[in-house]
Amino acid sequence: MKPVLLVTVSLALGSAMGASWPKVGPKYEPPKASVPNSYRQQAGAAGTNTDGAVGNWWTTLNDPELSALIDRAVRANLDLKIASSRILEARAARRITRADLLPTVESRDSIQRVRGGLTSGLFNVNKSSQQGGSSLLTPFESSVYQFGFDANWEIDFFGGRRRALEAATADVAAVGEARRDTLVSLLAEVARNYSELRGFQKRLDITHQNINLQQDSLDLTKVRADAGLGTQFDVERQSAQLDSTQALVPQLEAAEIQTIHRLGVLLGEEPGTLLTELTGTMPLPAVPPVVPVGLPADLLKRRPDIREADARVAAETARVGVARADLFPKILLTGAAGRQGTEPSGLTLGAGNFFSVGPAITLPIFTAGKIRGNIEAQKQRLEQAVTQYQSTVLKSLEETENALVAYGHEKDRQEKLVAAVEASRQATMLANELYTRGLSDFLSVLDAQRQQLASEDDLAQSDTAVITNLVALYKALGGGWEAVPQQ
Repeated sequence: MKPVLLVTVSLALGSAMGASWPKVGPKYEPPKASVPNSYRQQAGAAGTNTDGAVGNWWTTLNDPELSALIDRAVRANLDLKIASSRILEARAARRITRADLLPTVESRDSIQRVRGGLTSGLFNVNKSSQQGGSSLLTPFESSVYQFGFDANWEIDFFGGRRRALEAATADVAAVGEARRDTLVSLLAEVARNYSELRGFQKRLDITHQNINLQQDSLDLTKVRADAGLGTQFDVERQSAQLDSTQALVPQLEAAEIQTIHRLGVLLGEEPGTLLTELTGTMPLPAVPPVVPVGLPADLLKRRPDIREADARVAAETARVGVARADLFPKILLTGAAGRQGTEPSGLTLGAGNFFSVGPAITLPIFTAGKIRGNIEAQKQRLEQAVTQYQSTVLKSLEETENALVAYGHEKDRQEKLVAAVEASRQATMLANELYTRGLSDFLSVLDAQRQQLASEDDLAQSDTAVITNLVALYKALGGGWEAVPQQ
């Protein structure tokens, strides 16, 4: 029987019987987790509804620069490239596991020069005329040419190798979901850092405006002091106020540059590459009027970390079957065929043919509890995977509820700060007017200026926080990966 015939028979048996052969071990069942019917904190987040979350949520912020940065990050981010490479690694590992289901055929070719003697039973008998015709024993020496094939196939009768393939397939799915989780984090990181950058720039703009107003106030105070309508004390206090405001500029500029550096790294570039491109005051991304958040049950299908945990449960379930298969016999079908001869011409003779074929069966008799221990250990890994799934679901609910709280309350704070800024500007204008008329002291002007700067800065920070909290909400919902093609 030729090895090719062995392979053909093996494949035929595998295809004909594989579907009916048993597979030991439990069948995969999707893990269960209880989720509420609605988000408890959604009522306090104005502008949200239960529609399905937007896949490409960053486009709703109406900022072309942000969309362009996200596109570049998806193409070049190094962490995402690593995650993509892990998918290819998992697929290669699955191919290795799948190969264990099929026969293996190896070529076995050799050329040997053999020399024997009395100890090996190989010798020639020669007649020597010089010694009266006595026989002499001389070592046998010859060449041996051989070529052939060896074939082996372990019949997966109890499904251990098929369970291993199921586990490898689930591992591929889990690694794919891990990449999606990395992608969701990347989208959120780019949007958050970009929003913070525009927030720092807005605060810088507000600070420079206040510096100009305070400089005008200082010039006016000096004129009044020179005219005898004010004191040098007023001049020094206004100068100190101006210096304090100017001291905010270096801190905000440093934060601006550091954020640009972070964006550059997220885009897979050197930290300073985007300095020229992103330096300069630009408005914050716009908050959409309606934010769809869907229902808690949608998280189970949308969040990549939950989907990854589900795939891990499937993989560990299959590995329980792999461990249980060690309790059963292993059936190995082997075969070999080839030709051999002492001369190359002898390889063509039928007398030099050889072949062997036959089954081999191994059955564990005594393993000192090793197999049972491995089964129990794998069952515990499965239990851990199920518990990890449930934990991931709870954490996702927590993140979403917290994001709804932060977004809703920050929007309420933002509305109040808008009113506070308008009132502080009116107060500053009135304080300057009363001081100019001599109806109020200069301390009222300083207090009004300080309050105006603080209110405007708080509003700028709140505007930024509304955007970053919205980004955190979309990240908690697990959105974004659907809109990005798998690379």
